[in-house]
Amino acid sequence: MSSTDDFSTDSDENGEAAGQSMSFSMITQYVKDLSFENPRAPDSLQKMQGAKPDIKISVNINAKKMGKDGYEVALSLSATAKVEKETMYIAELNYGALFGVRNVPDEQLQPLLLIECPRMMFPYARRIFADAIRDGGFPPIMLDPIDFAALYQQQQAGVDENIRPN
Repeated sequence: MSSTDDFSTDSDENGEAAGQSMSFSMITQYVKDLSFENPRAPDSLQKMQGAKPDIKISVNINAKKMGKDGYEVALSLSATAKVEKETMYIAELNYGALFGVRNVPDEQLQPLLLIECPRMMFPYARRIFADAIRDGGFPPIMLDPIDFAALYQQQQAGVDENIRPN
């Protein structure tokens, strides 16, 4: 899967980028790691019948440079479901994508990698995550869309240490 966005700019601070266009494309996406644990099976499946589990969800985002114009963005999702303090399941997904990025000013690079890239990846990661939980015998979690801009702003304010570029 490849998606490309082109942007144009007149110049950078030094006037050197006149006429260059910024380029941003998703080259590929992939599952880096997928884990599902059902430590109390088959009892957990019976215990979940009619129960309202306490589900804790965590989202992490990392980005790192790969070559001259490439970046890998990793979106990690995890969920732990408990009923009466007993763990019913633990699901973890580390979903990656490679992006080609050219002529993007430094001040726009981090927001691009930590907001726009995970936004593009999220629908695919959400489906894989929900399917893993469903395939484990539990009702799938349908995660609401995530406001990656708000997460980025929290990270910039130092609130969330889990979202960081490398």
